[in-house]
This record gives sequence, C-alpha cells and structure tokens, in this order.
Amino acid sequence: MTATMTDAPPPAAPKAAGAPQRSGRSLGMTLMIVAGALLLLSAVRMITGAHPRTRAAARGAPPPRGASCAGARRPGLWSERAGVVNIGLEGMMILGTFGAGWIGWQSSPWLGLLCGVGFGVLGGLVHAVATVTFGVDHIVSGVAVNLLALGATQYLAKLFFAEGSAAEAGGNPKQSPPAESLPDVTIPGLSDGLTSIEKHHWFLVSDLAGIVGGLITDLSVVTILAVLLFVGSWWLLWRTPFGLRLRSCGENPIAAESLGVNVYRYKYAAVAVSGGLAGLGGAFLALVTSHTYLEGQTGGRGYIGLAAMIFGNWRPGGLAMGAGLFGYSDALQLRSGGTTVHALLLVLVVLLALLAGWKLYKKAMLQGVISAVMAVLVLVWYLFTDEVPSDFVGATPYVVTLLVLSLSAQRLRMPKADGMRYRKGQGK
Repeated sequence: MTATMTDAPPPAAPKAAGAPQRSGRSLGMTLMIVAGALLLLSAVRMITGAHPRTRAAARGAPPPRGASCAGARRPGLWSERAGVVNIGLEGMMILGTFGAGWIGWQSSPWLGLLCGVGFGVLGGLVHAVATVTFGVDHIVSGVAVNLLALGATQYLAKLFFAEGSAAEAGGNPKQSPPAESLPDVTIPGLSDGLTSIEKHHWFLVSDLAGIVGGLITDLSVVTILAVLLFVGSWWLLWRTPFGLRLRSCGENPIAAESLGVNVYRYKYAAVAVSGGLAGLGGAFLALVTSHTYLEGQTGGRGYIGLAAMIFGNWRPGGLAMGAGLFGYSDALQLRSGGTTVHALLLVLVVLLALLAGWKLYKKAMLQGVISAVMAVLVLVWYLFTDEVPSDFVGATPYVVTLLVLSLSAQRLRMPKADGMRYRKGQGK
C-alpha cells in the first residue's frame, strides 16, 4: 500500500462489546453530592467565621461563568455529542460580546441579544466548515477560531467605537458605548424573607436561603432563557428522534449513515447551535454584567465552559453541576475577596483528605500519599495565613477547574467518535 495513515480518514470507534454501561450519575447520587457540598460549605463557614455573600455568589452561577450557561452553558454539549470537538467556544463567546455590544447600544438590548447569538452562530459555522467539510483537525480549527475572533473584534472595535457618535457616547478602541439594561425579575415578599434568614447566619438554613434568594432576586431574563434552554437541550437531545440521530453521529457516524442519517447536516446543525449558545453567554456578559462590550471580557470562561462539560461527562445534569460549581467559585472571587477564598482552603483540605483515604483504601498508595501530603500543605497554608493573595484570588475558578477535572477524570466517557474525521460514504 502506498497511502499513508494521515491520508486516510480515521475509522469510527468500534461498538463496545457486552451490555451497555451507565456513564451518567443517577439522580440520587447527584442529590447526595449537592447535599454534601452544602453541608461542607456551611460547616466551613461556621468554623472560620467567614460569611460570604451567598446570594451574590449564587447569582454568579448561571450563564457566563462557566461556556457554557444553564442553557447557554451547554454549547460544547451540542457540538461534541455530534462528534465535533469545540475548543473554539471562547472565540464564539468573544464574537457574542462584540455583536451584543455593537448592536445593543445603537438600537435595543433585545436586538443586541439576537445579534450576539447570531455572531456566535457565525463562529460555529466557520468551525463546522473547517472540521466537517474540509476535515481540519478539530483542535487546530478551534484554536484558529479563537484567534480569529479575538483579532476580528479588536479590529472592528477600533473601527466602530473609536470615533464619531460612538466615541461621543463613551466608546473607545477597547470598549463600546453603554447599552440599555434588559429587564429583571424579582419575586416580591419571598426575596425579602430569604434575605432576612440569610443575615442570621444559621447553619445550612441561611446558606440555602442565600442560594434560593439569589435565584429569585433581580434575575435577568437572559438567565431565565438559559434555564429554559437547558431543559430544551435535555429534551431535544435525549427525548426526540432528532436528538437520537444527532448523538448517533457522535457515537458511530458510519452506522448512522447506513440508517439514512445525513451526518453532515446534523454536525452542521449541532456546531451552529453550539456557537449560538456560546454567543448567548457572551451577550450576557456584554448586556447584563457590564452593559458594554469590553476587550478581554470573556476572561477564558469559554475554556471553563468546556471543562464544565467534561466534568459533567457530556450529559446535561453533570454539566449543570459543573457550571454551578465554577460559577460559584468565580462569583466568590469577584464579590467576596481573599478572606472568603482563604476559608475555602479548609474545604480543599477536607476534599484532599477524603481523596487520600479513598485512594489508600483502593490500594493506590502513590496517589493516596500525594493527596495526603497536599492536604497537609494546604492546611499549613490555611493555619499560617489570614488571607489569600489577590493574584491567587483571581485564579480561583481556574484552580477549581483543574482540581475538579483531576478528581473526576477516571469516570469520564466521551462520545466514541468525538474528534474523529468523517467523510460521506465512508461506510460503503
């Protein structure tokens, strides 16, 4: 044979032998994890005396803090379930922030929101053309989309915001003029009652009140839309024939093609939806968080969204947990500062100690010892300091991302054909 391995498209992953195994967490296990996390945080709060603004931190958990958003935090899920690795989420979010800021200040924030979604779809289509049509490596294409989006928005910002009416309205080469606010929703009465309970700092009760209160007070319509998109994504992908066909493209596209599925069409649709959802997350940043487009506004949240999807094992429920965790840690460092992050070191000590005990029980001696040593070092850090340095505070969500992925990596199961190149007629 004269053809090289790089010339031939890689085959789809073979079908696993034997009975199928459950890769997702059960509802009971998910509830136990959430309850355990709340108990641990409440205990640490009582021990350390640190009283973070639980309500403010809870409000950081939805859309932008994690690419993907309660519904807009799911862009990577759509794409990768169809077999396309989408590391370009960051660039699609950047496009969403620019589109929302550009149109939002000139017309209305609603049109800005639609434009942010549209710009994200455009970025997704660029990624789809490169990976699906031309067979470009998915990682290379994603990095290219990120670089292209960053460069294009920087150039367009200098072109549209640096002079003329935009400059008079407060724009500059790195920032758009401010846009009007989107409406918020608050449940009267209940929100005030929960605020009163939170201020008492009762064990667990105040924490629950703060979290629930944060989810019903001054809630952006974009956040509500994100929640609806989360439910819609789950229903479409796991409860409809469309979702079954789309997921089959990520598991075994050759088998899907043999059953009459247009694999290219479903991959394009999935990556376009992925880009639109990432654009929605970017629009949230531009229209809700700051009311302007700012250069560097996403701050790597697209990559954190990708990590949330991996932590969630490519499933909606796990992704929601990951998005909430990373969003909570991000909001803490933004709104509470070094004292609260310092208290979280005690949480890290407990988790590392539990991990060490589990590894030693499983006879994984090296990993158990390393975890135990890390727990001791973090405990020493906590005991001999009163506050975490500001540089480390800013890195909190990224450190949490690395730790969570390292702890959950052994239980992950990605779609079998994720990232593999596919050509029409390959199975004939």
